[in-house]
Amino acid sequence: MESINFRALTQSTLISRLRFRHLALLVALDDLRNLHQAALAVNITQPSASKMLADIEDAFSFQLFERHARGMEPTALGAEALAYARQSLADLGRFAEGLEVKRRGGHGQLLVGAIMGAAPDILARAVAELKVERPLLNVRILGETSDQVLDLLHRREIELAVGRFTTPLQHNEFDFSALANEAMLLVVRAGHPLTVQPSVDLSQITLWPWVVQPITSPARLLLEEEFQTAKLSSPVNLVECSSIFATLQLLQNSEAIAMLPESVVRDYLKAGVLAALPVEIGKALTGFGLLVRKDKSLSEPAQRFAVLLRKYSQTPVAA
Repeated sequence: MESINFRALTQSTLISRLRFRHLALLVALDDLRNLHQAALAVNITQPSASKMLADIEDAFSFQLFERHARGMEPTALGAEALAYARQSLADLGRFAEGLEVKRRGGHGQLLVGAIMGAAPDILARAVAELKVERPLLNVRILGETSDQVLDLLHRREIELAVGRFTTPLQHNEFDFSALANEAMLLVVRAGHPLTVQPSVDLSQITLWPWVVQPITSPARLLLEEEFQTAKLSSPVNLVECSSIFATLQLLQNSEAIAMLPESVVRDYLKAGVLAALPVEIGKALTGFGLLVRKDKSLSEPAQRFAVLLRKYSQTPVAA
């Protein structure tokens, strides 16, 4: 079991010995689990990285990583230090970008994550109004699926997210407030052979190519539940794709089938680019909502954005 020299872990010790470059190396090591690759990532030599890591571990008075032939793994206490390093670098990045925006005469920045199912309706309308109110606010939107945006939120790379829980214990780390439900459709390209058949059922379409989201995503889990309920095997001819844009391109250029949010494909259906199959999905995907970390309050721009998200979640989209 690891022991800590608490006398060594004083604020003055860490302030005098730790630098942001040290934190950058720790994050690179956590991401890459390889000293040589981490050194390249932070633009230093491997011997310098090795000495820097030794200095960091000496400052903390405990080992941060276990060294193995296959790479490096954080120790239990090392994981705590890595979480701090990530948060500090993320905060520094936001501070630097916000300061640069203000230097150019702007008014701060907002980093959010969002699933694509929310983008055409709630997210786009909230961002549009926010930019009318604050035209110089730098808004950055990241992610496409719930597992992606929750990972970004966990890593403190965004301030808030629009998505849904993907594991049972995430409520311990994040607060969730519901925004809207999400209807799902099975879609193909216009002119697909299935669109001219008098009837289509789930057993027929498992034999066709599919484009599916990663197995960690709620939408994929819902699709697998549909196959399970119908006592059908999952399709074997599939492409796994987390990008909604790439999925839409694959649909238009192949015979593939995909399950996508109605809000995402609505305009494609109206334009006659895609067609919805007459196969009912047993239940709507669990509603998405606003996700924030329990341990950190929102900035003023993020608070205003949350208000707008709730506003547009209660306002129907014009036909």
